[in-house]
Amino acid sequence: MNIPTDLLYTRDHEWLRVEGGEGSMGITDYAQGELGDIVFLDLPDVGKAVAQGKSFGSIEAVKAAADLNAPISGTISAINPALEHGPETINQSPYGEGWIVKIKISNPAETANLMNAKAYGEWVEQSHGESH
Repeated sequence: MNIPTDLLYTRDHEWLRVEGGEGSMGITDYAQGELGDIVFLDLPDVGKAVAQGKSFGSIEAVKAAADLNAPISGTISAINPALEHGPETINQSPYGEGWIVKIKISNPAETANLMNAKAYGEWVEQSHGESH
């Protein structure tokens, strides 16, 4: 299981890469593997406010559908245009080309509620029986 050390993670298997006052987010390698082939995303418009831990869209795959929850509060500042015609990009590159949205962060202190890579790996192992 691939868990980059430069990212922060949620218990819902979203990741956040903070760069200045903005955060890129996507789903983890574990999540894309569990979902299977991703076929569709329902995402909000740029400018929509999101709240940490709350659903702001959904991701649909051949095997299942899941809510996308904001890893941090703020405003959607960008949506990955590559996903409109190629949602499977998330399966191929969940931490790179498969980023989902960028969020202009409204409360940077909320990063304290997220897990580092080590904690996330341990949490997945404990809660899902996966080894890394």
